[in-house]
Amino acid sequence: QVQLVESGGGLVQAGGSLRLSCAASGRTFSPSAMGWFRQAPGKEREFVAAISWSADFTYYTDSVKGRFTISRDNGKNTVYLQMNSLKPEDTAVYYCHIGGNTAVVRTGRGAYWGQGTQVTVSS
Repeated sequence: QVQLVESGGGLVQAGGSLRLSCAASGRTFSPSAMGWFRQAPGKEREFVAAISWSADFTYYTDSVKGRFTISRDNGKNTVYLQMNSLKPEDTAVYYCHIGGNTAVVRTGRGAYWGQGTQVTVSS
């Protein structure tokens, strides 16, 4: 059993920044890829970013490229999402995800999900 706990969400004005964290605990496995999804009201869950275990490979959905940065600290079993230049359309619940490789994480087919953290961007 693996637990993923997100933190760092909140309310921010458009143009502001937030840094999300996701800490994994329990029977974590290595190597593993991690990533972030988000879901806004009335919309399907959307892939945001993913990172390989080595951090040599990162992936982003087009709408966040140049604004968001995913990183990880394997010693802390933690993945981060630095979100800059936030827009109202970034408003969503953000979910952490973990899986054996970036292919399964990017498609939402990894093994575990966090409970989500709310990000609200006001105009």
